[in-house]
Amino acid sequence: MNLSTMQVSSRDRIVLRAEDVWKSYDDGAIAVLKGVNFEAIEGKTTALCGPSGCGKSTLLHLLGGLDSPDRGRVTVYGVEIDRKFNLLRLLRHEVGFVFQLHNLIPDLTLEENCLIPTVAAGTDRRIAQARLRQLADRTGLTHRLGQRIQKLSGGERQRTALCRALMNKPKILLADEPTGSLDEGSSATVFELLLEIVASEGVTLVMATHDRSLAERCDRLLEMRDGRIHEAENAR
Repeated sequence: MNLSTMQVSSRDRIVLRAEDVWKSYDDGAIAVLKGVNFEAIEGKTTALCGPSGCGKSTLLHLLGGLDSPDRGRVTVYGVEIDRKFNLLRLLRHEVGFVFQLHNLIPDLTLEENCLIPTVAAGTDRRIAQARLRQLADRTGLTHRLGQRIQKLSGGERQRTALCRALMNKPKILLADEPTGSLDEGSSATVFELLLEIVASEGVTLVMATHDRSLAERCDRLLEMRDGRIHEAENAR
């Protein structure tokens, strides 16, 4: 039985799939992923749980087209990611990313950081501004829109990263240790907000985390060790 697809009903729509994916670095000297099979179910939250170095982040990068597998294939809505032909559309419209260290531009304001994806996607500025106001209100950041990133707290920066990732209304959100750099209080706040927003917008979430207490809050929990998925279970 394929452990990563256990308990997936035939009625569930698979929106993201990795098939026999391998990935190594340093000309094959460092094997990171070793034949991973993975499926993300539409509208569900999936946690990739495991220790640092087990391959969680690498898998997320492959799922979102930020890197390419050595072997195997990754598909989004049944279409294989092609870095020459459909990658830009994937990144601009289908998939959003939240990174552990947020990857915001410190010299720009919160508003300017969040509008960058909409500029790349060619979104009308009025529509983009309305979307930003909606997300800022939901994340409690309306009063901080004009502040530069370096003046924000860690929790505010990660909430900003969440806003930015959702600006183009992606159907899939990939979150790599989204609370890993935060203290316990801020971590709980950001994670609750993440679950609330993805549920209300019908987003499919795949989250990498080493925090099992967070992973168990997701619909599905996949364990990763040594570049492989070893077990899967319903987290809720």
